[in-house]
Amino acid sequence: MVAEAQAQTVDTTAVLAAAPPAPFVVGAYAQGSIIMAHTYAIRHLVASHPTGFEVNLQRQTTGAAAWHGWYKYPKIGLALTYYDFHNPILGYAFSASPYISKTFSRGEKHDFSFRLGAGLAYLTNPYNQETNHKNTIASSALNATLQFRFEYDYALTPHLGLLVGAGLNHYSNGATTKPNFGVNLPSVVLGLNYHEQRHPLQANPNAPAPADVGKLFYNVSTSLGYKQRTEGDKQKYLVSSVTLAVGRRMNRKSNLLLGLEGFNDRSLKATLNDTTRAGGTQPDVKKAGVFLGHELLFGRLAFDSHLGFYVYAPYKSSTPYYERLGLKYHFTKLLFGAIDLKIHRGAADVIEFKVGAKL
Repeated sequence: MVAEAQAQTVDTTAVLAAAPPAPFVVGAYAQGSIIMAHTYAIRHLVASHPTGFEVNLQRQTTGAAAWHGWYKYPKIGLALTYYDFHNPILGYAFSASPYISKTFSRGEKHDFSFRLGAGLAYLTNPYNQETNHKNTIASSALNATLQFRFEYDYALTPHLGLLVGAGLNHYSNGATTKPNFGVNLPSVVLGLNYHEQRHPLQANPNAPAPADVGKLFYNVSTSLGYKQRTEGDKQKYLVSSVTLAVGRRMNRKSNLLLGLEGFNDRSLKATLNDTTRAGGTQPDVKKAGVFLGHELLFGRLAFDSHLGFYVYAPYKSSTPYYERLGLKYHFTKLLFGAIDLKIHRGAADVIEFKVGAKL
């Protein structure tokens, strides 16, 4: 028990053995998809079968950071993807997505993994009320993209691998401009990987737990975002929030958080001004909520997910609960930044750009 306690307080950066060089993997894949009709408003757009092509560059981690061994040496990469929707209303999509790929099973000739990526996409034919009013999927050229994919790589030669995969590509602007129903593309993937070294040496498989496991910490942060109410109202309204949270590092990979936050969505005030009769009283549009959150940790980077409930909401403009998904990055031990998507019952509410401090 004493040895275990001492291991918990070790500075992992001081005990890691030198890691071998991280080899490159270069891939080129074809993709075939369908458009998922997740809402009635896009059913007129689902007849086509989009096709795409992707090139990517990834590196196989070898233990330079403690979390490499904790996650069984994932791959980190950047994918550049092109999609043809085969529909003049939708046009084409170009995206760049950093990603992480976690292996479930690895053998002499195979590698079965799950890939998660997020990035930016450019859509060539966004909604235009006068010239392209049928594109209810996206009303802005610049969008966010998410990728989820299972991949199986089989070695044809020591350096060349055949890759097959199945996953989902998603494009959305997070309700910054409307209409924004987004597009989900379930996809199958077929291509080739070139491995600089298929089975590199790997160091530090059992790096000790970091010193802060089991300890409490406190977060204070603020965020800004903007959104459009409807297609008819072209104004962008500011949405801001303030968050106070207490957290605990549960283990090497996870933090749990409990927090209190306040929201001020200026678009709600504009809606009230449109719907309240002259001289009528208006409820407060500000809201307060409590949330339970989880952070999946990859060194300085974390994937965060929150479930919150409004405890103060005089103006009932949405569901009594909200979700949040995002990426968080620690620039220093004190300062962090995050990009979060706030959601009400599966529908995007706003993209939040957050800065904060961990105390």
